[in-house]
Amino acid sequence: MAAQKKNNQESYGADSIKILEGLEAVRKRPGMYIGSTGERGLHHLVWEVVDNAVDEAMAGFATKVDVRLLEDGGVEVADDGRGIPVAMHDSGVPTVDVVMTVLHAGGKFEEGAYTVSGGLHGVGVSVVNALSSRLEADIRRDGHEWFQTYDNSVPGTLKQGDATKKTGTTIRFWADATIFETTTYDFETVARRLQEMAFLNKGLTINLTDERVSAEEVVDEVVSDTAEAPKSAEEKAAEEAVAPQKVKHRTFHYPGGLVDFVKHINRTKQPIHNTVVDFSGKGEGHEVEVAMQWNAGYSESVHTFANTINTHEGGTHEEGFRAALTSVVNKYAKDKKLLKDKDPNLTGDDIREGLAAVISVKVAQPQFEGQT
Repeated sequence: MAAQKKNNQESYGADSIKILEGLEAVRKRPGMYIGSTGERGLHHLVWEVVDNAVDEAMAGFATKVDVRLLEDGGVEVADDGRGIPVAMHDSGVPTVDVVMTVLHAGGKFEEGAYTVSGGLHGVGVSVVNALSSRLEADIRRDGHEWFQTYDNSVPGTLKQGDATKKTGTTIRFWADATIFETTTYDFETVARRLQEMAFLNKGLTINLTDERVSAEEVVDEVVSDTAEAPKSAEEKAAEEAVAPQKVKHRTFHYPGGLVDFVKHINRTKQPIHNTVVDFSGKGEGHEVEVAMQWNAGYSESVHTFANTINTHEGGTHEEGFRAALTSVVNKYAKDKKLLKDKDPNLTGDDIREGLAAVISVKVAQPQFEGQT
């Protein structure tokens, strides 16, 4: 026993401490960065690149995002924003290489380039590069097109292309099949997330095209303004038994923003008042938007977001909304004599019965817990 303990002590010494350099740590422990190496983690790669494109829209520089599920298994995300900087960085390499290969590098740690942002705040796109067998960046900036490639995260030589007046970034990546359990993306999963992003960014147009679907396979190629809500296993099985439908293209564009979001939530329900209640407010370094409408149902459907990130686990913004709503409704009921002085206050659960609401906050320095 003493000999075994001695051997264990000898095996745990200075030589056993390994420093993971660069993106090696991401490849070694991908779950720490994207949650898992299953289907959920695979789609997280798409979200990170899309979040970068949407950040350009939130900053006021992009109006359109195009997402393509490529025939060969890759994903392409294009925006008409400012384009990733390509000038030489202080570190001696093109700035795009710093963004793509260095963790915690990006324009989202200072408030000059982005007032608010989503994603992993500068970590995201380098993580996507780390977990891809190949990544390509086509950039339109500084009067020219620029092309850069990364094979297993290693950058090639940045190439200058033709002159152009356009600006923007196109990212194509192929997830590493040696890391992920699957590299097949689900169209409806991507569609639902993109629709959510379009709701949260009023006026932004997001296009989704599935190039894995041939013309012969397309059953309904009409552009849909809604992605269906998640279905149960029984509903999916019933639909597949009737006829497997494949969609090639969808466009999401909502001039009403959160108002359209609430209407979408209530689309299969019976609203008890026609107008969606909505309001917004701004302060130093933050802003909030709220839209809500009650329906004849019994369950509540409250969705909260911070910098367009769905905060499933709630947060102070959701707690504040619930407390304020309960307080305001009770005050109104007493002021209008709907409740007598001797009557107990309405509970929050009673007030939120049948409520469909979306709360979106945008803050300069958010604190996310368990974001992945």
